[in-house]
Amino acid sequence: MKRVFRAVGRIVNLSTTTAAAAAAARRPPVVIHIPTGNDSASLLPASAFIGLLSLPVAVVLADDEQQQQGLTKIEDGSVVSNIHTCKWRVFTDNARDLFFQGKLDDAERLFVGALQQAKQGFGQRDPHVASACNNLAELYRVKKAFDKAEPLYLEAISILKESYGHEDIRVGAALHNLGQFYLVEKKLDAAYACYERALKIKRRILGENHADYAETMYHLGKVLYLQGNGKDAESLIKDSIRILEDGEQGESFLCMRRLRYLVQIYISSNKVTDAVIIQRKILHRLEVSKGWDSLETLIAAESLALILQSAGSLIEAKELLQRCLDSRRRLLPADHIQMAANMLHMARVELLLYAQSRDSSTAVIDKAKDLIGNAIRYSHTMDFKC
Repeated sequence: MKRVFRAVGRIVNLSTTTAAAAAAARRPPVVIHIPTGNDSASLLPASAFIGLLSLPVAVVLADDEQQQQGLTKIEDGSVVSNIHTCKWRVFTDNARDLFFQGKLDDAERLFVGALQQAKQGFGQRDPHVASACNNLAELYRVKKAFDKAEPLYLEAISILKESYGHEDIRVGAALHNLGQFYLVEKKLDAAYACYERALKIKRRILGENHADYAETMYHLGKVLYLQGNGKDAESLIKDSIRILEDGEQGESFLCMRRLRYLVQIYISSNKVTDAVIIQRKILHRLEVSKGWDSLETLIAAESLALILQSAGSLIEAKELLQRCLDSRRRLLPADHIQMAANMLHMARVELLLYAQSRDSSTAVIDKAKDLIGNAIRYSHTMDFKC
């Protein structure tokens, strides 16, 4: 019976407990087929990175390597898992749990141990070691220990290239990870090189309509924008959004995040009309999916109102802000800070409307004063509570 390696999330997602690992060691061994770069079974799911799914492990090794690792050869030529591979599974599983609990120091100790056990159990240049390197690198990236993270990313890529070739999808996923690392460090040229290479690999293997391809395209667009190439950045980000929308993921978190980033680009480029169009799309999708009883919808509506204010559409901005305030009064305490901010925005719009009109009435000024006064009162209440 053969099983195939498949990549999972950045931090290896294992569910084996200590007891389960011991039981796994007693079960009949399973031969793991390591596919070549041309094996279609090696393709990753959309959210994949390079962590390796651990099964009851039996890895095919050469006879001399078997002796070095202390593994036991069985009838079909495969090798039974050893104590180090079991420890690797348990350490990785527990480290992952600690990582997501925010206990990074404890997680680090176990990820370091998992890397050591992977090297002892599978061999220095085995793909499991690449997985362990990647996991530890991701933790160091989160801890901002960048000097420790980079060598691990590079080691993971080197091992994967040796194991599967330079054009394998796992190499592309690892390059994407390294690109994210360089982007966090603001090493834009290095990030660009990683993302560009990853994009070519993903396009060749996954195709131009795959969500994973779109993910790398989006990040490459961000790098280009930070480098000052707004035109190409806009094109890539729009294409990445289109791919998700064509794949019926238009309301997903990833798509909404990209739309918001595109709005920021348009605002920074003074393309207010384009920003309004995209922000209307965001608001419409949230209205349909979550309704006006969602704070996320209210924030999107308020953002649209502020963009409309910049575009000079003050009446519509005023109506949207009033609707936001009415909804917040239903959803939030009367002294919530969002209420104060909402009123402050409304006061600003009222003053702009007054400045545009020829009406000498003081009613608008009085209304703006009331809104500002209430906003100040709410903010003082929040300061007192803090």
